[in-house]
Amino acid sequence: MSRTGGPDPAEAPGPGADVVDLEQALVRRAQDGDREAIRLLLTRHADALYSRIILPRAGDPTLAQDVLKETMVTAIEKIGTFRWQGRSIYFWLRQIAVNKVIDHHRASGRAGRLAQAVAAEPEPAILPTAGPRPDVALIAEEERRINAARISATLEEINPRYRRAIELRLIDELPREECAKLMDVTLGTFDVLFFRAVRAFRRKFEESEP
Repeated sequence: MSRTGGPDPAEAPGPGADVVDLEQALVRRAQDGDREAIRLLLTRHADALYSRIILPRAGDPTLAQDVLKETMVTAIEKIGTFRWQGRSIYFWLRQIAVNKVIDHHRASGRAGRLAQAVAAEPEPAILPTAGPRPDVALIAEEERRINAARISATLEEINPRYRRAIELRLIDELPREECAKLMDVTLGTFDVLFFRAVRAFRRKFEESEP
């Protein structure tokens, strides 16, 4: 029951628009400082965030639990910045969780897998194959002998859209179709954008060689 004596929005079952409307009511309460409302918002999405988003990307249950806790703390701290856009707050929480996983990978040195993935990622078939190709072998060799800090620094130096494309495709390991959707572009546009992102990453990566 809610504090007003009526049914609590989180307790009311129902699919579709009704659930979204009820969740919007919880968001308003949470942003007004209602601790119980934010607890209900977070707990109703915690299992999905852990099993669908965090654990597959973290690869370790202990790390996944830590990331889930950090996600919840950040959500509590930033709930006031959330703007309702007609869909579940889950998608906002999902982005926080994905960013937390990326931060952990970088901090622990596991970002080294990025360079290997960049080296192995094929060019989109829609692009012409004539002309010189980037030195994939060089990138693979460099990855074996450099540290994660250099990779992270390289990501920070390239165009933000390029960085986003690489993070979605190689760090988050999302399908091309989902990457395109998240970046609000067509699949063909994403393929071109990703190819250019990989090329920019390689160029900066080589320039940073000690």
